[in-house]
Amino acid sequence: MANSPPALIAISISTVVMPSSLSKTRKQIAKKRSGEVNALHEKSRDSLRLHKAGVRDLRLQKLAEARSKKEQPIVDRVAYFQERLQEKDGKAVDVATAQDFVKGFISQYDEEYDSLKKARRPGRPGSAREDLLKMKIAALRTEFKNGFVIPDIIKDDNVKLLAEWEGSWARLTSLPWIKISSAGNVRQADFPNKGIN
Repeated sequence: MANSPPALIAISISTVVMPSSLSKTRKQIAKKRSGEVNALHEKSRDSLRLHKAGVRDLRLQKLAEARSKKEQPIVDRVAYFQERLQEKDGKAVDVATAQDFVKGFISQYDEEYDSLKKARRPGRPGSAREDLLKMKIAALRTEFKNGFVIPDIIKDDNVKLLAEWEGSWARLTSLPWIKISSAGNVRQADFPNKGIN
């Protein structure tokens, strides 16, 4: 390892952290060439294998980022309601309290939106962040009017399941979900796997 070129050292360290097809391919080629990966011909088979593995890693990374971007609002929503329940000693709440929790979730963006609005000079258009927050708040209010998707925090058994949730995506599917509207209507809902605001 001490005689290895710097590129191999960096790859082998990243292999420990998270193995990728590029590092595996690089390792296979290094083994075949007795440690020499730097002296490859531009159009050689090994060079093409390395390029293909690198492109695959980039594609998988982009897919993971897109999936994470879609899943993050759901995780944030569940974490918010889990915290609110911990403040209430981990007990089930009634519909009115659940509605208050939803209103608090929607209003969490109000302060940032107001500060951006005040910072803007009169007559100037809103910043991109301000427009994004405005759309997000409007979408959340519309969702609340029609039925806001939350984990079931009204029944004791479901509250226990939510309290045991440790933040993983896999356990979210086992949580029971409900839709609660601003009018006070509550109905069962499916897991929001298509994403939410």
